[in-house]
Amino acid sequence: MLRRRRRREWRPLLPPEPGPRLSDRTRRSSLGLRFMVLLMHVVFVGAVFVLDPTLDRRIHEEPWYIGVYGVLVLLTLVQYFYTAGSSPGYVVDVMRAGSTMHATFVNTAALSKWYIFEESILCIWTVALYIESLHLDVDKAWWKNFVGVVMLAVLIFILIFLLLLCLFHSYIALTNQTTYEVARRRRIFYLRGVPDRVHPFSRGICRNIYDFCSPSQKGFALEAVPPLEELEARAARYTCRDIFAAVAADIFVP
Repeated sequence: MLRRRRRREWRPLLPPEPGPRLSDRTRRSSLGLRFMVLLMHVVFVGAVFVLDPTLDRRIHEEPWYIGVYGVLVLLTLVQYFYTAGSSPGYVVDVMRAGSTMHATFVNTAALSKWYIFEESILCIWTVALYIESLHLDVDKAWWKNFVGVVMLAVLIFILIFLLLLCLFHSYIALTNQTTYEVARRRRIFYLRGVPDRVHPFSRGICRNIYDFCSPSQKGFALEAVPPLEELEARAARYTCRDIFAAVAADIFVP
């Protein structure tokens, strides 16, 4: 439980390090997952050009359209491999870095925050290409239409999952939380005693969005848990007037 004192505890961003090193089996599983993601992109994107006979002509007539699509595919893959190969930045590493109050890491998440957003755009664009290929008034083999329908159904299922994931991470960004804190709230020592509906590290929607999109410093910083009096005040139910006042404060107060 949080004690009634002014001493401030420090907030780890991510769970403790699971072990000093990963086993070879874990490394093989990680490499296999990356290969499967790469293969899925190659299959779904390549199948569009096989099923749509007009794309070859559009490459010459509308090079900008196919060019932008190709750049999006490449950028999404680069972002995925960058994110998958980055270090999560465990708190144990912060402690090893030194005794400074705000020890930081190289912020590997800075360039990979909107990977899911890019993947969602790519998936929507590919779905549109599949639908367009199925509506073409040209003679095609029956198996091409069948494969196109199956691929489109699978792609729509993946798109629904991506959109839900994008909404979930948007909620995390708006409330200034981490995935670990949402999933393990009851087991995290610095969140014990904090009311369920209180997000102790939130600075308001506007400030949270600003800090998430354009952080003022590079690296991960440990944030202080607010005093108990402030947390109890946040636990009180808001009126409509309080909500409008909080939003106005986020907008007009620097």
